[in-house]
Amino acid sequence: MRFARGVFLLIGVLGLRLAAQPVAIPEVEALQPPTTTRLAAVHRAAQRDGWAPQVAPLRAAALTAYQRDQLAAAEAWFHVYRWAALFGESDTAFVNRWVQAVNAAKVGHPNMPKTYSTAGRPLGLAVSPDLQAWLIGNPAFSKEFFELLSPVDYLPAVFQILDTAYRADPARFKAYANLALAIAVVFDVPPPPDWPHGQVSAALLPRKFPDPAAAFAWWVKQDQLGHGYHKFTRLGPDELKFVVDAAAPFSELEWAAKISDHPLNQLAKAYTMVRYRTDRFANNNPNWMGKTYKLPEILATGGICCDQAYFATELGKSRGVPTLFFHGAGNDGRHAWFGFLDGNRKWQLDAGRYAEQRFVTGYARDPQTWREISDHELQFLSERFRDLPSFRQSVVHADFAADGLVNGDAALAATAARKAVNFERRNQAAWETLLAAGQKLGRDAKTLENTMREAALAFQRYPDLEAFYVTRTADSLRARGEVSLADAEVQRIASKNKGARADLSVQQARDALLRSFATQPLAEQVQTYNTVVDRYGRGAGVGFFDQVVVVFAEHMVQLQQPAEAVRGVERARRTLKVEPNSQLDQDLARVLKEIKAVKPGL
Repeated sequence: MRFARGVFLLIGVLGLRLAAQPVAIPEVEALQPPTTTRLAAVHRAAQRDGWAPQVAPLRAAALTAYQRDQLAAAEAWFHVYRWAALFGESDTAFVNRWVQAVNAAKVGHPNMPKTYSTAGRPLGLAVSPDLQAWLIGNPAFSKEFFELLSPVDYLPAVFQILDTAYRADPARFKAYANLALAIAVVFDVPPPPDWPHGQVSAALLPRKFPDPAAAFAWWVKQDQLGHGYHKFTRLGPDELKFVVDAAAPFSELEWAAKISDHPLNQLAKAYTMVRYRTDRFANNNPNWMGKTYKLPEILATGGICCDQAYFATELGKSRGVPTLFFHGAGNDGRHAWFGFLDGNRKWQLDAGRYAEQRFVTGYARDPQTWREISDHELQFLSERFRDLPSFRQSVVHADFAADGLVNGDAALAATAARKAVNFERRNQAAWETLLAAGQKLGRDAKTLENTMREAALAFQRYPDLEAFYVTRTADSLRARGEVSLADAEVQRIASKNKGARADLSVQQARDALLRSFATQPLAEQVQTYNTVVDRYGRGAGVGFFDQVVVVFAEHMVQLQQPAEAVRGVERARRTLKVEPNSQLDQDLARVLKEIKAVKPGL
């Protein structure tokens, strides 16, 4: 009897050890998308042994399919592998990685908690087993999730928000999964203190999101009642995130939905519903001075452009329309307007924008990352080339390229990334992986510069991205002593953008000035500034003033050279396009006064 018990105990121990060793997935099975039977087996094993042990065999199956050119199967296995990797990662490892990503992207802000507690627990514990099973078995949602996912998304909160919505009503969650995902990636961290604009106090606009579960229920109800211009079930999470990021409370949104009957194609008129207060502009008083910042009060009392844009964006959201609050600098002053997604799912980006002011580029906040995005990036998204079969194939190659890079296989990363850009030249993630893989493989600077030039050529219709790669090429040339070639690259792209994209020329000018500060003596810094003003500043406006003139003046004051600061500002006044009594005219006078206050008698 003792012998038998020992045998049974030994068998039990061996059984536990065997259970913790996932079975390899046969090649013949890996060449097809995972079956429901296999997914159920993976899910059972994960509930028993954890998700981390499931990662290796799932990745092996995905690689097998990829290496055999079975892209549909490879993509399906890859998504299941990525879910397993996320569910199995400890919260400690994730938070460390996340903090680095937030710092690198420079999207941290004072409203975020200063510390994030961890306990070394797998992230998957925040997701109920039923939801885990649904996620790994839903290719459409997996595609949306992983294409949307950003390194700065706080996954513990994202998973908790998704799980709460699922537990409350699984059927409703499945019908509105994209809406739940949009809320999860927006509400995972608090909004910044200057969102959507900084000209109203926190006391009047608290910058707090509602409870995620309450928000999900409210938005679903609005859609089911037919209150919106867009059906939420037809929008992707990348569009819905610009609906659920409303700053106004639900009560104000319900009021806003009732007071405007503008159809979707006339939503731009919401901007001029708010009377413009010329007295506030004349008195140079940009901050809101009302008792509240509620939508009814804004409509009743009027406001300036930032209040008009805020009112219009919130009214649009109240009708289920993705909207954005834009700000930008023109020749004579700064301005705010709004954009919205029209009935053809194209972004209309000029509502309230003044053509005569040449507000070339508008900037908005992405509520998922809180990164600043330009209207040109949104126009890039509006082309919807991501729906093309060629882009879908490109994404699969790019996913395996990025995974290869992370897992130490730079050769795989380079090969897959090259395939990705060959399928779709506009896949920027693939270009970045191709460059990173080249560095890992020890490719020389000239080879990497040629790749950057390829990328710049691929994005020649998108000035932001073209300038981004040209600037990096110039930096590489400069690092290896080819200063003249670097300057020629920069000058070429600056000249190209001076008319239609003056903001990019301003950025080039600012970069040249900052390089001078870091590498040249004082006299040469002044000469560089004068050259920059003469070359880029003729006819320029507030954008150039903010990014170049103010930067130079502040730097000279820090170096205790106020006289040079004054001469720099006066040179700018002679060169820039300064209309009398304009905001630019006032700003130039203000800066001169501040400098002279530091050194009286100048």
